Amino acid sequence: MATDTPGAPVVVAVDGSPAALEAVDTAAGEARLRNRPLRVVHAFVWPSTRMPLGAVEGDLRYEADGIVEEALRRARAAGPVPEAGGAVVTGDALSVLEQESRSAALMVVGSRGLGTFSRLLLGSVAGQLAAHSHAPVLVVRGRVAAEGPVVVGADGSPAGDGAIGFAFAEAAARETRLVAVHAWSDWADPVPPPPDKAAPYAYAPGMLQDDEERLLAEALAGRRERYPDVPVEPRVVRGRAREVLVEASEAAGLLVLGARGRGGMRGMLLGSVSQALLRHAHAPVAVVRSP
Repeated sequence: MATDTPGAPVVVAVDGSPAALEAVDTAAGEARLRNRPLRVVHAFVWPSTRMPLGAVEGDLRYEADGIVEEALRRARAAGPVPEAGGAVVTGDALSVLEQESRSAALMVVGSRGLGTFSRLLLGSVAGQLAAHSHAPVLVVRGRVAAEGPVVVGADGSPAGDGAIGFAFAEAAARETRLVAVHAWSDWADPVPPPPDKAAPYAYAPGMLQDDEERLLAEALAGRRERYPDVPVEPRVVRGRAREVLVEASEAAGLLVLGARGRGGMRGMLLGSVSQALLRHAHAPVAVVRSP
């Protein structure tokens, strides 16, 4: 998982696309917030194909170096960064970025890059990296703005605990409030049996809502003491998680999700709710994998 080692960088992937340059702006801001170095990375795929390119390879390498330099100029123009450097790394984008994530504090990518269809996200580098990264992944999409609270989807699962911790830290760094959203639906989840086996197998009106509010309170417990200056707004909403969180993202500065949540299939690295939000959220989305 992500390293908290001093000096671990914020890594941003660039490919020369407008979406990647927006990601550079966000990554530079995150580096300043966290007082961490910024590392700009471009995956240079052509040599790894072992295709004979001849003199063309030098031109491609020159172009790749230019992509990194342009990104660094943009990052420095936005404001001082503790340290900024870049690299052109041979390999396909996913392999390069997965390796970079092993020593990163945060990975930042645009939602679309060169060569991808406008509506295609999952199956692209952004979606696959969110599933395989060893560090949290911030996908820059939607309304990219500093204002707005940090919104975190909380379902009480162990997989979501890392997302809650990340969201509190982001809210503290941004000096904004945290909105913790827990969506529940009695048609999607089986109703648990009552504690008293002799009681009728039914819940009194309001009891399910009370249980879900208790679950959210337990998920937030401890973190509120660690971040006493972060205002927290718990929201327990009856509805399907993806629709509830898409709506909540409309006013968010950042949406934070766990890679998998309650009910996620064991072999699925990226849950269905996270996949849906990467496609449809109105704000940047951070996906956090728990160990």
